[in-house]
Amino acid sequence: MHQLDMAIRQPSEITRWSMASAVCCRRIILVAFISLWAVTATASMAHGQDAAHVPTRYGAALAAGNDYTPNSDIGLALIYGFAQFDYDAVWPHRAPDPLRFKVEASAGLTTWPYRRAVASAGIMAQYYLDSLASDSLRPYAEAGIHAIYTDFRVEGQGLRFNFNPQAGIGTDILRDNGPDLFIGLRAHHISNAGLDDDNTGINSLLLMFGTYF
Repeated sequence: MHQLDMAIRQPSEITRWSMASAVCCRRIILVAFISLWAVTATASMAHGQDAAHVPTRYGAALAAGNDYTPNSDIGLALIYGFAQFDYDAVWPHRAPDPLRFKVEASAGLTTWPYRRAVASAGIMAQYYLDSLASDSLRPYAEAGIHAIYTDFRVEGQGLRFNFNPQAGIGTDILRDNGPDLFIGLRAHHISNAGLDDDNTGINSLLLMFGTYF
């Protein structure tokens, strides 16, 4: 009788867990899309009002790398697209002149040990280190956060929708003939911030190479 009772209760527990996970996923997606919509709309209005200041730039990049925890066995190949705005044209407060605000998205695949889809969208703050700049190079540091979907889970990872903090360094490559280029190195973290009891994180390093349009 006790075993039968456990058998009856177990599906109910699984169902509750699945519903809770689904609610968490929907909340992450909703917050991410609302935030990106609000930022993009604000930036568009601000840019129209202050176009003579720092011009908005768009760009794309290829990124490739590998995780170093938990197992150092996941390769990533991603395509990034972004819009770069003057920071104080988006947010209603003064900011240093070299500070920029980026809205970006990425999509790609794991390259090993299996092929699975990866997609993310988020925001970044980018600060140009003009004291180190030259005629051909303009270094920068950047940090921000994405919401990310991975079509896989490592052992101990509870969700496929997660938070994705990123931070890195790089440099714009300034060109007289043709669009400016850039190269960078990013730390890339995936975890659910405690929304699920199973929260094994994935930490990776990505090498990026891209161009402005």
